[in-house]
Amino acid sequence: MNLPALTLDRLVARAVRNLGPVNIEPSPRTNIVFGDNGQGKTSLLEAIYLVATSRSFRTAKLRDVVQHGERGFRVAATWSERRGELPSLDREQVVAYEGRASQVRIDGNPASTLASYATKSPVVVFHAEELALTTGAASIRRRLLDRVALYVAPASARAAGAYARALKTRQELLRRGSSDVELEAYEDVAARAGAELTRGRARAAAELELDVSRAFEDIGVSNATLGVRYERGGSEDADEAKHELWDRRSRDTRAPSATFGPHRDDLVITLEGHVARTVASQGQHRALTLAIKAAESSTIARCTGLEPVQLLDDVSSELDPKRTAALFFHLSKRRAQVFVTTTRPDVVAAALGEENTKHFQVVGGIVTVA
Repeated sequence: MNLPALTLDRLVARAVRNLGPVNIEPSPRTNIVFGDNGQGKTSLLEAIYLVATSRSFRTAKLRDVVQHGERGFRVAATWSERRGELPSLDREQVVAYEGRASQVRIDGNPASTLASYATKSPVVVFHAEELALTTGAASIRRRLLDRVALYVAPASARAAGAYARALKTRQELLRRGSSDVELEAYEDVAARAGAELTRGRARAAAELELDVSRAFEDIGVSNATLGVRYERGGSEDADEAKHELWDRRSRDTRAPSATFGPHRDDLVITLEGHVARTVASQGQHRALTLAIKAAESSTIARCTGLEPVQLLDDVSSELDPKRTAALFFHLSKRRAQVFVTTTRPDVVAAALGEENTKHFQVVGGIVTVA
């Protein structure tokens, strides 16, 4: 069997949402997770995403992931990484949360940064919220840019945190009528961190742009041209950003948030050169979203040399048969390990193929090999 370059070989999880203790050894190729709604299928994918990235794709608050009545959760994963003819490189990653604090470890050692941990074993998740990529709030597309920026400009992750904290404090100082000296200190931090974040997102958008058209063609559901364009809310130049923040103090005092900065960024998605939000049909929006997710995977693979593990949460119920078939055909051509949840394992198995496929059933939070 021609194994993917990156595989999750073992997953052990405790106290994650409604899941019972999990200890599974997935197939290196295709894994179908099935069961009725509300049994814990999505929570299993969430556990994989957690141990790979230290974050959840369902909530910004890790305490929401903790099982009721427990103090925290722990997820451990063993990964195999293969590059060319070199021997397989195995590693263990662990994410644990307790007492409002999280810990991440690689082979027993604390990770140097969260960004270095989150890029060690790339994963890409497709879930219901992703369907709003082309129609929903700009924050959804900013998160896409930030995920890609982790791989092409890792410093942007730390800059994002520093920027958010400095900007929040600046707004509080503006409302209190604080002195120019206090304001200038936080504006300086916000300007420098914001410029770093803007540069990272610009690089991420440029990398995505290299892959979106090819991905749209590969999905095979339209002859139209897909494009993306980064629309900056701030500046790549720290001095320019600082001047803008100073110049906008008066209007920002009356505004709910600063009127300048990367918190106002967007990724404009176009179809045949027109803004997709205004011209695309509902079916085209689904196809655009699939292509952008495929482009995210391609960009990460190109930057890391590792095909990301694919996590697909009940896509067959969110997409029509034509687009589901197009997505599964696209996945079959990539050298990636796949986890897909479904209430209809027969349909998914028929689309993905039974070869090198493992089935897991989830009933009342208990995961068993079927």
